[in-house]
Amino acid sequence: MIQSFLETLQNIFKVPELRKKIGFTFLLLIVYRLGFKIPLPGVDPERLGELAEKMGGSGLGALFKLADLVSGGGFLSFTLFSLGIMPYISAAIIFQLLTKVIPKLEEISKEGATGRQKIEQYTKYATILICLIQGTMVVQHLAGQTRLGLVPNPTIGFHILAVLSLTTGAMFLIWLGKLIDDHGIGNGISIIIMAGIIARLPQSLGEVIEKVRVGELHYTAVVILLAAFVLTVVGVVFIQQGQRRIPVQQAKQTRGRRVYGGQRHFMPLRVNMAGVIPIIFASSLLIFPRMITPMLGRNNPLDQMFQLGGYFHVLFYVALTFFFCFFWNSLIFNPAEMANNMKEYGSFIPGIRPGKKTANYLERIITRITLAGAAFLAFIAVFPEVLFSLAQLGFVFFLGGTSLLIVVGVALDVVQKVESHLLMRHYKGFMGSGSGIRGRRT
Repeated sequence: MIQSFLETLQNIFKVPELRKKIGFTFLLLIVYRLGFKIPLPGVDPERLGELAEKMGGSGLGALFKLADLVSGGGFLSFTLFSLGIMPYISAAIIFQLLTKVIPKLEEISKEGATGRQKIEQYTKYATILICLIQGTMVVQHLAGQTRLGLVPNPTIGFHILAVLSLTTGAMFLIWLGKLIDDHGIGNGISIIIMAGIIARLPQSLGEVIEKVRVGELHYTAVVILLAAFVLTVVGVVFIQQGQRRIPVQQAKQTRGRRVYGGQRHFMPLRVNMAGVIPIIFASSLLIFPRMITPMLGRNNPLDQMFQLGGYFHVLFYVALTFFFCFFWNSLIFNPAEMANNMKEYGSFIPGIRPGKKTANYLERIITRITLAGAAFLAFIAVFPEVLFSLAQLGFVFFLGGTSLLIVVGVALDVVQKVESHLLMRHYKGFMGSGSGIRGRRT
């Protein structure tokens, strides 16, 4: 098995195009991580650690930690890339919803590549606006920490320069993500988030080891953490690779003395078509309640309601995950359009009449598998949080369901793209020759 894996790694570097894509992706990720070493102008970087420790795990501190996870890591460092790509994700959510509500935007989105380019342009404009708002909040909070001496000279010029620096850094990250999409391997935005989470792995492991050393965490709790980690990874792989295979029969056509068609193939419908998108969207939206609670003072009821691992936090997390699973699948899969395409090409599902009956059948199947996928996805996302809360283990972000879903989901997507390049050139993939990563058939 190890020999086969090493042979596959050698095959990757034998394909010039794949080698360039992987090298280009790693180069941009290095640039991405270097941006977290550039502090905001006018901020004392030596005092930032004291601020992170002071904020703790509630109120604005919990908000910054959650934003730190979704943005790809580094939010608490208050560097050039502190905002990450979270503003772009928020803007994308807004315009995905507006596209279904505003008829004019829906018409633009249906104009093909030109329409998508316009929507993308509007999304970037909204991203800049969100960056200015979030950047202003962050800078005002920094300037308000006078006792820590984070900002020696909090003038108006500092506020303007710092907000513009944060906005520029966020837009630069979006540009890096688009470069990875065009010239690298995998989805650029998702890879940037994954890279930020993986970069925090040594810190998370160090926190666990330190808690064990000082006696705050028992060895039994560490075993529970590892078991939750393994179960979450297995669950993510299970749901990401699960698919419902619908048989499709091609109609026979007679031309002269020859008969064409008549073959049977399968339409694979993934249980989780949206991947990690619902988790990223849900996590980003859950940040907004945490932005409001600090304004109401400490120990207010709303702050307690939305504590990480709390009842209301878990409830809203599950509800948003279900919503975005169904919403995203409705955007990328249109049963009526699929049924019309099958009818035009002379294909049909055995036992189902072409046209409206086929569309209803596909819609019923999509609803069922999306329900199962959303339930499994929500369970995996909140299970570690609830486990840590009940066992009073504290919360380790890298071992949380959100982090693992993002890392494993993005890693699987990258491996599948590498597989397709290898198999296209008749090389063995990671799962052996002649086949890529096999989906679980239901």
